[in-house]
Amino acid sequence: MSDEHLSASLAAGAEDGEGRWAFGTGFEDPLHGVDTTVPDGVDAAALAALCLALGDDALVGAQRLAQWTTDAPELEIELALANIGLDLLGQARLLYARTGQVDGTGRGEDDYAYWREADAFRNVRLAELPRGDFAFSMARLLALSAWRLALFQRLAAAPDPVLAAIAAKGVKELAYHRQFAADWIVRLGDGTEESARRMQAGYDEVGPWLGELAADTSADALGGDAAGAAAELRQVWEETARAAGLTVGAHPAHSGAGRSGERTEHLAPLLEELQSVARAHPGAAW
Repeated sequence: MSDEHLSASLAAGAEDGEGRWAFGTGFEDPLHGVDTTVPDGVDAAALAALCLALGDDALVGAQRLAQWTTDAPELEIELALANIGLDLLGQARLLYARTGQVDGTGRGEDDYAYWREADAFRNVRLAELPRGDFAFSMARLLALSAWRLALFQRLAAAPDPVLAAIAAKGVKELAYHRQFAADWIVRLGDGTEESARRMQAGYDEVGPWLGELAADTSADALGGDAAGAAAELRQVWEETARAAGLTVGAHPAHSGAGRSGERTEHLAPLLEELQSVARAHPGAAW
């Protein structure tokens, strides 16, 4: 399945007049017209769990980026962050659609995004931490995008052709996300005394959460290679620090794992904000 075929499926039915909360467009199934049969030899349960987890990472990460709207340092940065968030929402839509195709429930993207409680989410916990300042947001964006890019590059050869196509499409987006974050980290770290101090603080705050990313093996059964992705993340993290004049501390890793349902206190309020309109008007369309 080509990237063009996958993208074309997003527009299927866009003029049928039936809106959705997620994007306000008319399609009912973002994988419409795509053969969603799970190939022989692929563990459907593992595939569904991985798609759900990666979709949750994207949805929660996009919501945090949306909190910079009207509050970013510059208009150009605000637009860039909004577009990065939209990229992640697009990935979440596809991944949630694939989840519903293979987990036996037949649920759609809105069901996963708006009608689950915090304890049902499986995102990595770094994504759900409060927005923080711009330096922290760039450190988090670098960590999540470098790790996700490394995974998606490997998942582009996954035995499930739908997941492979989603990953291949996401690689191009994530490469930009990673570069955007790295550029700002270098600019801030090599900037004024205050910008360098805050960028170092952001690096120090994000650093302990990298262990959870490195320990996530949920994609291995589908070609994700957790060890390889972790090594690439660490290389990007350290090279960016050197270019920015930052130090990479030996911080103790946070214990726990979002993939197994362990949450921080910050996810429930984020979901309350994200889900409030859909829950206030169930079944509505626009």
